[in-house]
Amino acid sequence: MSGIDETFERLERARRVRQVLWLAFLGSVLAVTYWGLGFIEFEFGLIVDRYPGFIEFLLSFFPPNFVNFTVYTQNEGITGLAAIPASFGDGGAHIVESLQSPRLSLVKASLVTVLLGFLGTVLGFPLALVFGVLGSERVTPFPFNFIFRGTMSAIRAIPAIVWIFLYIPIGPPSQVTAVLAIATDSIGNLGRLFTDELEEIDEGPIEAIRSTGASRSQTIGFGMLSQVSRSYIAWTLYILEINTRIAISLGVVGAGGLGLMIRNSQDLLYYGQTAAGVIMVFVVVLSIELLSTRIRARLRPSEHEDTGFLDRLRDFFDARKWLGLGVPRDRK
Repeated sequence: MSGIDETFERLERARRVRQVLWLAFLGSVLAVTYWGLGFIEFEFGLIVDRYPGFIEFLLSFFPPNFVNFTVYTQNEGITGLAAIPASFGDGGAHIVESLQSPRLSLVKASLVTVLLGFLGTVLGFPLALVFGVLGSERVTPFPFNFIFRGTMSAIRAIPAIVWIFLYIPIGPPSQVTAVLAIATDSIGNLGRLFTDELEEIDEGPIEAIRSTGASRSQTIGFGMLSQVSRSYIAWTLYILEINTRIAISLGVVGAGGLGLMIRNSQDLLYYGQTAAGVIMVFVVVLSIELLSTRIRARLRPSEHEDTGFLDRLRDFFDARKWLGLGVPRDRK
């Protein structure tokens, strides 16, 4: 019994030590938070005093005004939600006209935003694949693989919104430099995901390919990349979702698309039109996510069981998902 008692006492001491460590960690977080709020001169009283004005400001965004939905609604002065069904008249001719017109509309801005994210992902994919593969110790021996890992880490350290300004020698913030910024950002983010995925593959297929006398490139292609091809596609689609959101952010600094329209409406104090732009952002991002999720579900049947529109909409308002509760760790 003495041995059992000693084991229980040891486990109890370990439990108490963990509790003390967690309490110390929580206390440290609270202390740093308190100090940080004071350092940035954050005042709760000021927020409370200005809260009524903030609510009034939010109410000025309603109802949304979709007058800029298409060139047709702009010319005819069709405002509010009525602009949406009016734009789909004549068999969609108004939509086509807006896409071809040099004038900016919500329809054209949405297409520009999607294209910026798509083109940036496509252009960044080849280098992300090269760096991601060469960054793996299975392909490039240590420490030479850290040349590629370090490059990807350096790229990830700089946000895309900073990259667009680093490309100013090529041109001012525009759709071209936005694509370059997104592509550069994709190299770091997507390449790192590729490297991590390659580190977790099974050794069996690799040894089987080597035993046939395959060359180094054949071993990498058929023994390694064949195991992660579906995962690579899934990760690329995931980065496409992120890049679409990045494209919206870059639009605010002049890259075009929905971000530019929202900023212009905000600057002109057209808050109803600003709200319409925000709604279009929600529609575009959710549509890309739904499409990406459906494709990933086909690639990985065991994942993403709830992928319908209503399920996604319900998850959007699920507090547990926002807090990271009840979400599988390997969900991508």
